[in-house]
Amino acid sequence: MDLSVALAFGWRHLLFANWPVDADRLDAHLPEALSVQTHDGDGWLSVVPFVNVDVRPRGFPRRAGIELPELNLRTYVTHGGEPGVYFFSLDAQGVASVLGARLFHRLPYYYARIDWRDTDDGIEFSSRRLHPGDRPAHFRATYRPTGDPFEPEPGSRAAFLTDRSRLYTQGADGAVRHTDVDHEPWRLRPASATITTNTLFSANGFVRPDAEPVCYYSPGLAVTTTGSERA
Repeated sequence: MDLSVALAFGWRHLLFANWPVDADRLDAHLPEALSVQTHDGDGWLSVVPFVNVDVRPRGFPRRAGIELPELNLRTYVTHGGEPGVYFFSLDAQGVASVLGARLFHRLPYYYARIDWRDTDDGIEFSSRRLHPGDRPAHFRATYRPTGDPFEPEPGSRAAFLTDRSRLYTQGADGAVRHTDVDHEPWRLRPASATITTNTLFSANGFVRPDAEPVCYYSPGLAVTTTGSERA
């Protein structure tokens, strides 16, 4: 029985911190049915801290929603030629929300203690994974926009790293599943990020990339998703 739920929420104060990574290194961590998608010859690993607001089943009023800070590690893939995002891990504050996301969307969510503040120096964001029986992961950063707003041009690196309308995951039966995502076009700004702690790479079996990350900031937008379906 398929228990997936369509959702609505807002994404706020997003940092996209993106590292180029050899595609073969990424491919070794993906389900066999998915292929690494590259840009200018590189695969990419992205760390994305942000705050979910008004999280609720689609069709429910905003006042019924909850706030859910979140941190994810992701890459970019194709399945049958269709591009999308693949998450290696998603850390989130709420126990019930983590269990629901694992059950309804087959996503690798982990319970974490997350604190964030909007300060004069930027967004201060800290996450410490507390999920029982799993590898610990800790992330701490302060980030802020540094340049003028822009809408990514199709085919640009900024569009490649942010503009996705599908996410893929793998069910317990090994089948690839997808969830479609809908929102207005991104409005991004170049960003600076002071990352003082980041063990997400090692927690997911990756060596930390040598390059400095390419960073973008978005104040956020409204989002809806479909339920999870077999791809």
